[in-house]
Amino acid sequence: MANTSDTVLVIGACGQLGSELTLELRNMYGGSNVVAADISAPKQADLRDSGPFEKVDVLDTNVLAELASKYKFKQIYHLAAVLSATGERNPKFAWKLNMEGLFNVLDLSLEHKVQKVYWPSSIAVFGPNTPRQNTPQYTVMDPNTVYGISKQAGERWCEYYFQKYGLDVRSLRYPGLIGYKALPGGGTTDYAVDIYHKALESGTYECFLSEDTYLPMMYMPDALKATLDLMHAPAEQVKIRDSYNLSAMSFSPKEITESIQKFIPDFSITYKPDYRQQIADSWPQSIDDSTAQQDWGWKPAYDLDAMTEDMLLNLKKMKEEQTLA
Repeated sequence: MANTSDTVLVIGACGQLGSELTLELRNMYGGSNVVAADISAPKQADLRDSGPFEKVDVLDTNVLAELASKYKFKQIYHLAAVLSATGERNPKFAWKLNMEGLFNVLDLSLEHKVQKVYWPSSIAVFGPNTPRQNTPQYTVMDPNTVYGISKQAGERWCEYYFQKYGLDVRSLRYPGLIGYKALPGGGTTDYAVDIYHKALESGTYECFLSEDTYLPMMYMPDALKATLDLMHAPAEQVKIRDSYNLSAMSFSPKEITESIQKFIPDFSITYKPDYRQQIADSWPQSIDDSTAQQDWGWKPAYDLDAMTEDMLLNLKKMKEEQTLA
């Protein structure tokens, strides 16, 4: 259960996950109790107007300490990261931001007695020698992107801080996340967001992955529910302290195209695989998340067609509102 007197910090609040998670947390804890923090100000009016915003570079420990003293956070959601495709263009900076940022948050949490920390991991922790079907919770992990390497290392550090210092850190290995409120942020699974925008704007899409590339995916409402369910589960139910496997659906570009064609029959797709194809080919095609189901009752609500219908409906609404504005 949420303690509505808690103060909560969301770092990376303007990103794809953060922009929606911040609003959900404000609904639970009250707008003034949830501080959105990012390196640049939010563009979304609902995020900007519903509670406090602080400009933060997660590598700046002085600013983080000032915020912790000012607000006395009980929970921190640390979402700031350089994602997979972007990270490959500047690997050393991606490592620096992803790892130093995590250390800064973990150390800050110990020093200021933060009660709970959330840090997202990813299916990018897996690699070419990981079993690709129903990837188990414990298996070979040989990531070959700097994003995946940083997430695998981060998982170990989260568990280390729990075991050595008793810090209540919780984590989920997200599959590709699909939502309509924020634009893609530089990930390999981003095609599954962009394709809906292009379906409405031009009726055609050029995909950077081949038609039969299966990847695990999740609709944003399910990702939000999983995150909040994990964070509000009693500590004794959270038995995995590196990161939980999480799953909802797996599909290929061909299958998402067929799903969109049920609602937009004339929609068409072409394929021009690029460097992201190699990243996708090193990742699992489906995930076994039975441990999350057993430990804290995880269950997704959306399949592919239900997600497609909801995505197209909400994107149309947003475009109509922008036209009227």
